[in-house]
Amino acid sequence: MDKDIQTAQRPEEASAKPVVGLNAHLLSRTLSYRSAGISRYIQGLMTHLPLADDSLTYVAYTGNPDLRMHGWQTRVSPWRTDRPSARILWEQVAQPWALRQDQVDLVHAPVYVGPLATRRPLVITIHDLSFFLYPELFPRGNRLYLQSGTRRSARQAACIIADSQSTRRDIQEILGTSRSRVHVIYPGVGAEMHPIHDAERLASLRARYSLPEQFILCVATLEPRKNILLLLEAMARLRDEADLPHRLVVAGGKGWFYETLEARVEALGLQERVLFPGFVPDGELPIWYSAAELFVYPSRYEGFGLPPLEAMACGTPVIVSDQSSLPEVVGHAGIQLPPEDPALWAQTIAEVLASPSQRDAMREAGLERVRSFGWDATARATAELYHQMLHE
Repeated sequence: MDKDIQTAQRPEEASAKPVVGLNAHLLSRTLSYRSAGISRYIQGLMTHLPLADDSLTYVAYTGNPDLRMHGWQTRVSPWRTDRPSARILWEQVAQPWALRQDQVDLVHAPVYVGPLATRRPLVITIHDLSFFLYPELFPRGNRLYLQSGTRRSARQAACIIADSQSTRRDIQEILGTSRSRVHVIYPGVGAEMHPIHDAERLASLRARYSLPEQFILCVATLEPRKNILLLLEAMARLRDEADLPHRLVVAGGKGWFYETLEARVEALGLQERVLFPGFVPDGELPIWYSAAELFVYPSRYEGFGLPPLEAMACGTPVIVSDQSSLPEVVGHAGIQLPPEDPALWAQTIAEVLASPSQRDAMREAGLERVRSFGWDATARATAELYHQMLHE
């Protein structure tokens, strides 16, 4: 096995440094709609942890032999871990062995489930508990593994990182974890998310995707909890009552829910007013946000809600539902509405689009709000938690 693994040795000159091992197997080589948020979380930590705290030695466990990040040593799995079954086998069988070999002092499992056999202090990150609250959205095997693995890891962990106060409450209620063991550390928004003013880049985007000059944007995986049907109902009202020229663009991976949305678009006669361009690559997102006049996000449940934060970082006014973590993310910078009232959504969208001064005020408030969500602060808080767990 040794010849197939790039072993992360503890350097002699850094022998006094505690060693932190991070499971980076879900850091995608190419981000997809299924893993984009988690991949960005792992990448954000790996980019900023060595900058925030160089008193620790960092080891990343990965299935990508090409992974190279400043301040990190890497151990590469001897087999491909693209498939969930192969990754789970690595996490539960190979990882404990690798942790002993590398003399790791603390383990961070950034995606719910840690290795059962390790005796090292374990930190886990729980992003949300959608697989408990919306079990129908997950394949049976995946759901059962996440439910049982997360319960067991939550009991085993020295502490848990939650993406929001909302997720912290869910962890307490669903998993029965004491509040003192759950630490809220908000993810950051990347520096690549900023307003794009380049007219040529904006025009190129519109030409490639046949986008109108004026549009309302939603970025979301097409699944029921994202509540896209409400937006369709609101658009039908806007067409009939406000006669706005804007079209609705819903960018996201087309899952099993897509057929239901297509049927509703046809029933409402919205074929000329609603576009589904599919999954948007990470590198293009700032242009999409910047090109839109308004960002809308009526989701019923989010562990954190990264798209509204990214939209605000790009200077786009946002309207979100008033559920779960979304009020924590947008604060007073965005408008919060109940997720079951399409008439109110239509009225509010029309009012915002009719008022350039309100959009300007929301834009400035959003840019100010985003300053509270820097990756440097996320990394510092995470490193401080590592030290706390290492000294308990």
